[in-house]
Amino acid sequence: MRPDAATLRLAFFPRSGLVTDALLVLGGAGFVALAAQIKIDLGFTPVPITGQTFAVVLVGASLGALLGLASLGLYLFVGAAGAPVYADGTHGWDILTGPTGGYIVGFVFAAFLTGWLAQQQWDRRFNSAVAAMLTGNVVIYLFGLPWLAAKLDTGLEDTLEAGLYPFVVGDLLKLYLAGALLPAAWRLVRHLKG
Repeated sequence: MRPDAATLRLAFFPRSGLVTDALLVLGGAGFVALAAQIKIDLGFTPVPITGQTFAVVLVGASLGALLGLASLGLYLFVGAAGAPVYADGTHGWDILTGPTGGYIVGFVFAAFLTGWLAQQQWDRRFNSAVAAMLTGNVVIYLFGLPWLAAKLDTGLEDTLEAGLYPFVVGDLLKLYLAGALLPAAWRLVRHLKG
């Protein structure tokens, strides 16, 4: 007798809350790591264009505050420990403490805040979901820009030219894409949680 689809799903994704949550945390970290491999160097700044910010806010909004925090905390930790999960397969303490490290630290807090706002029902409408994700994106810059300025030893205008201005249009597009994909992400999370 062949097992049915429900039996197979339970074999790989048990209904146990802890196991399912752990799989969601791993999946979120893996999704961010995958998105980090979409990278475009700009040449005039150490900060590349990547898919990470898109993935961070989508993971936060779909997993919620605590699982989003755990997922991005795991991403930060495994990358610092040597797994090639940062942009372009980079890893290690040097990346985390380098010019772009503040953005990576900001990912953890952005996922938490975006997840918390989603839990406050900001994710119920497209516009408010994008606003929640935009708020998370601002958090990434609040960590990334001062860190970048300190590492490059630059003033405000040079920091903004290297770490903010070139990314605004792309980030807005990524936020709208994440907002559009959020309902599908919810369905996937609900399906896995059973």
